[in-house]
Amino acid sequence: MTDWGLVYEDFVDKVGDAFVIAEDGFPAIGLTLIECELLKTRQLPPSGRPPYSLIFVADTPQMLEQRLYCLDHPTMGKNVIFLVPVGKEARGFLYQALFN
Repeated sequence: MTDWGLVYEDFVDKVGDAFVIAEDGFPAIGLTLIECELLKTRQLPPSGRPPYSLIFVADTPQMLEQRLYCLDHPTMGKNVIFLVPVGKEARGFLYQALFN
């Protein structure tokens, strides 16, 4: 992790990995990172961090609401990430996190 917080390089090698929503009073829900993609930009933003997108899939019977979630990963530990539901497919509900 750099001074910019979470960056693309933190996630690119985690595609296929399991993450767990780890919050008090909230059931543990497993998510799988299925996509990590750099976003096109005309120039590097002032922060110096290239923007990127993450897509997770969760095999849950109900869609989670759009909000901040604490996600736990075996090597990354706990990180708070804003997830937005973006669809559903055979594997489950899809959630996106955008980093600008």
